[in-house]
Amino acid sequence: MNPDQLSAALSDLDAQGLRRQRGVLDSPQGVRVHVEGRRFLSFASNDYLGLANHPAVAEAVRAAISEVGVGAGAAHLLTGHHRLHHELETALADFSGLSAALLFSTGYMASLGVLSALLDRHGEVFEDRLNHASLVDAALLARARLSRYPHLDLSNLEQRLAASTAKVKLIASDTVFSMDGDLCDVAALLVLARRYDAWLYLDDAHGFGVLGDSGQGILSSVSTPERSPNLIYMATLGKAAGVAGAFVAGSSDLVAWLVNRARTYIYTTAQPPMLAAGVRASLGIIAMESWRRAHLQTLITRLRRGARGLPWSLMPSPTPIQPLLVGSNEAALMLTRGLRERGILIPAIRPPTVPVGTARLRISLSAAHTLDDIDALLEGLQELAHA
Repeated sequence: MNPDQLSAALSDLDAQGLRRQRGVLDSPQGVRVHVEGRRFLSFASNDYLGLANHPAVAEAVRAAISEVGVGAGAAHLLTGHHRLHHELETALADFSGLSAALLFSTGYMASLGVLSALLDRHGEVFEDRLNHASLVDAALLARARLSRYPHLDLSNLEQRLAASTAKVKLIASDTVFSMDGDLCDVAALLVLARRYDAWLYLDDAHGFGVLGDSGQGILSSVSTPERSPNLIYMATLGKAAGVAGAFVAGSSDLVAWLVNRARTYIYTTAQPPMLAAGVRASLGIIAMESWRRAHLQTLITRLRRGARGLPWSLMPSPTPIQPLLVGSNEAALMLTRGLRERGILIPAIRPPTVPVGTARLRISLSAAHTLDDIDALLEGLQELAHA
């Protein structure tokens, strides 16, 4: 695509209501933010537990800076693997109930690294059609065959597994689907993985810290005996944990192999050690302060009850991701602008992130929200519904 074609392509995005633009945040992340000089009540972040600006997490980072400085200065396999990284990996493995864990700079890099380390053109990846883009890209980078089954259709998945002649099979699934907020059936996926000798890769980016009594994520629904060597668990640390990065957990052999073969781990500078200190502090809050998850459930109930009767429907979701289905791109953008005029910030999600005709407002709840915040949102939606 040459420069002239780029200009025309951008104009096409404008015409379709699909061009994305960034707002500039000039405050800490939270439920009340300043964006480009205006103050908003925000339902637009993944800070599900309200930890992104938590004093204890910030203090842990400040203390680490005074001890170890800022940058890691090298890749993990050179001199960048700090004691703080190592201690966090041990803590994350213990927290997840798995044998070992490995830190990655982002969830995207974790998925790319794992799948390319385990698969090649003789392998096959089986993915839910609504998986995050990183999982699709990971399969393509691994050069494996990509087989996508209809959303949550495990009968179709089993048919594909049974017909596959691939040397290595890997099932990959979001646990909480980021644009719909619904859950995969982890127990059933584990059964299929064992039956067909396949890896099971779980992307728990939106479940870690949120699901389960102690915030263990989707694994809280799986008993320890059900967890097998073919389970690969990934979670991000920049959403409910409030910091940055990601980790992969599984068997000791899996982690040892990734240290040697995951290119997105090997060929990049390690994350600043101070962030590992922040995550350690966050883990303690996640485990101890169960009221945050309980409050989230109260907020979800309040929102769903109050949204009854609106011309737009909330999609079925038991999680802090509460998508309000609008339909057309134009209608979703108008609704977002109307709320913005009322001081409420919610993003409009449009194709290609979601299917054509299913544009929506992705309402993201945080334990830092109050019931009054929910009522203010509902009041704004009611006003726009009758405008």
